[in-house]
Amino acid sequence: MIYPEDQYRMISELQHFIFCRRQWALIHLEQEWDENRLTAEGEVIHKNAHDEDFREKRTDTLIVRGLRVASRELGVTGQCDVVEFVRCAEGEDGAVLHGHRGIWKVVPVEYKHGSEKYDECDTAQLCCQAMCLEEMLACRIPAGFLYYHKTRRRVDIEFTDDLRKLVKNTLLQIHQYARRGLVPHVKPGKFCKSCSLSSVCLPELQEKESVKEYYEAQLREEEP
Repeated sequence: MIYPEDQYRMISELQHFIFCRRQWALIHLEQEWDENRLTAEGEVIHKNAHDEDFREKRTDTLIVRGLRVASRELGVTGQCDVVEFVRCAEGEDGAVLHGHRGIWKVVPVEYKHGSEKYDECDTAQLCCQAMCLEEMLACRIPAGFLYYHKTRRRVDIEFTDDLRKLVKNTLLQIHQYARRGLVPHVKPGKFCKSCSLSSVCLPELQEKESVKEYYEAQLREEEP
């Protein structure tokens, strides 16, 4: 399937959707947003990484920040924090870059606040960037890096078939939810404590008795 541009979703939506579908809907369908310390610090980190005018050329490496990417097959668009183009040795597969000689290995790098996550929200976002780059540059990208600001180290991420399948299936769900304008119900979890939208979502109310349940209970008590 080829998506028209007016149906493109943002690559960053993958991270929100996998973390919490209700958070994704509140942000991307309801246009709700609320800053907390974690989101503010993350914004500063990404602002530095998204300098579109930055280009650094080393001996065999070209570093580009804020590279805009898109995929018609996935129906997404967005920006890569950093993409490193490393000159390939003779016989290696890679991409041809306009204005540069030779073949280049493409390595996306995503900057994240904090440390490694327990789920696949970060790895899926990085893999989606790679899949966009593959479509744009007609090459295969086997791996990339997640850089976590808290630990100040890179984590090597392999773009396996399972991870690629997760990206495709999740994006299909995102497109379906978006077309229907569906905001999922609350499913409280430990992750709610770190969510910047907890004051909007109010997950604690999910555990309280609804008005309907209250009246039904009162009627049962009044029955002879």
